[in-house]
Amino acid sequence: MRLAGFVSELRDFGKLRFIILRNSEGFYQITLKKEEVSKEVFNKFDELTKESVIIAEGRKRKSEKARNGWELIPNEIILLSKAEQPVPLDISGKIESGLDARLDWRSIDLRTLRNQAIFRIEASLVRYMREFLDDHGFLEVFTPCIMGTPSEGGAEVFPLLYFDRQAFLRQDPQLHRQLTILGGFEKIYDLGPNWRAEPSHTTRHVTEYHSCAVEMAYIENEYDVMKVEEELVRYAISKLGKEMKEDLKLLGVKAKKPGKFPILEFPKVYNILEKLGKKFEIGEDYDRESEVLLWKHVKEKYGSDFFFVNKFPFAVKPFYVMKDDETYARSVDLLYKGLELSSGGQREHRYGELMRNVKEKGLDPKGVEWFTKFFKYGAPPHGGFALGIERLVMQLLGLQNIREACLFPRDVERVTP
Repeated sequence: MRLAGFVSELRDFGKLRFIILRNSEGFYQITLKKEEVSKEVFNKFDELTKESVIIAEGRKRKSEKARNGWELIPNEIILLSKAEQPVPLDISGKIESGLDARLDWRSIDLRTLRNQAIFRIEASLVRYMREFLDDHGFLEVFTPCIMGTPSEGGAEVFPLLYFDRQAFLRQDPQLHRQLTILGGFEKIYDLGPNWRAEPSHTTRHVTEYHSCAVEMAYIENEYDVMKVEEELVRYAISKLGKEMKEDLKLLGVKAKKPGKFPILEFPKVYNILEKLGKKFEIGEDYDRESEVLLWKHVKEKYGSDFFFVNKFPFAVKPFYVMKDDETYARSVDLLYKGLELSSGGQREHRYGELMRNVKEKGLDPKGVEWFTKFFKYGAPPHGGFALGIERLVMQLLGLQNIREACLFPRDVERVTP
């Protein structure tokens, strides 16, 4: 039998020595009794250090004391890479390190069982989302990450030098998803990265994140969009609870299929918030504190951690959303445990109305012509959403910081490692 991995522990009892090896499958005990193994193998133990990488070959033997019920009696141990001492972080978790130190040494930090479980769960959620969308006739597409103009306007955009001119990293694959729908594709999704130059120093913001962005044609209204998003999330979490029990248990989390997602709508949202002590003027957006208050309201009234907020004031939304009336738009957010996971809704597909929105927002029509010109030549009613992967994982697993759900997070200060 052959085992490969990192040396997690070294225990020396004189004529009896143990190597605890760790790899992606778990922990394994390698037992070296002086009378059972060769002198060369027994003495190899002296060369090893914690976190060194080794290969051990030998025979498997039952052992009640070993955590797996068996141990490896080696006939060969190969040291592939010797780790310097001391290791910057304690992988065992016995000594806690601050998040900044962990992120400075992120590659080593990722070796912990907890982190391995987080990213297996994250990968599984994405896989289940793909399964759901593929099974429901959605086509995965890859829209550009480099934009000739900012995708949503404003200052929260990263410029870059593109040969001899300026370009930008996308904030969201929104506009190209819409153009793909205008190209005759009726149900699509894009799983990829996005960037926002938002100078936020919070536990829920990073400058680079990933989303499951869905767009569909021939919808009746934004409720069709909400229906698909709700079914997608419920499917992914339900399947996670069934197939990832060990990793969820390691993290102390239970994942069961959520119930129906309640829908709160403006202007009634103002009334709810006023009763909860937060007053806003008609046409204003709510704030971060309001998201948490609304969650507590929904939790008490409906028993749900997920809920939609619909009919946001048009004044606080981009030009491409469809108006419901002169004040409100068919614009939807999905919130989970008081945190926004996604924005979406119905888009404006009528060219005349779209251009009126452009004018109302004070945008230069020439600046968005690359997008709006296609709407002159026929556009089906359509809508969609972009669901933040890292935020979903953070809330689902009860992580204290979104950076824990990013392999190598990027924020205002951090662009390495």
